[in-house]
Amino acid sequence: MTAPQPASKDGTGLRVDAERNRQRILATARELFAEHGLDVPMEDLARQAEVGVGTLYRRYPTRADLIVAAFEDKMRTYAEAAQQALADPDPWSGFCGYVEKICAMQAGDRGFTTVLTMTFPTAKRFEADRDQAFADFSTLVERAKAAGSLRSDFVTEDLPLFLMANAGVLAATADTAPDAWRRVVAYLIQACASTAAQPLPTPPEPRKIFKAMLRVTRHQRAK
Repeated sequence: MTAPQPASKDGTGLRVDAERNRQRILATARELFAEHGLDVPMEDLARQAEVGVGTLYRRYPTRADLIVAAFEDKMRTYAEAAQQALADPDPWSGFCGYVEKICAMQAGDRGFTTVLTMTFPTAKRFEADRDQAFADFSTLVERAKAAGSLRSDFVTEDLPLFLMANAGVLAATADTAPDAWRRVVAYLIQACASTAAQPLPTPPEPRKIFKAMLRVTRHQRAK
């Protein structure tokens, strides 16, 4: 009688079927979080990933565990963006490029918008990437101030305000005027400059802005 063979493993040390489930869960989580935000029901996520709810919770016991796993790569990209900005020999260009890139990351992922306002104390690598990004941004700010291109009263804590403002614009215009955020971010950046303003991106059509305003109004009335 042939003895049962142990399930083969991949490079992560997981059984092949377990690794396949992990990849399905993470791919589905990234997709749903990006489109709908972080409040997607875990049951819906498991169903779309074609795994059992028990399988999902065995791998990721809490929603926070899943969020960290799903956004690890994006948080690393977030940290690397600041390092790339520091490599720009023009301090003002580096500052502007970084703010634009982070706001663009928000525009492409509703979940990541929220992740940037959360903390995950037990996720050491995740938090280390965030801390490094903040430290590098602080250097960007001081460098641009020293060059005379960034207003002297700008502080690093202003960046979260930009992100919150951008998140609000994205929530209101995502379906009606999806590029409206670019104009708002350009306004924000110009407000930081100690030099003359630069041309703004093309504004969205008035009818699209009106549709977005109607949507916000209906949402507020429904509360």
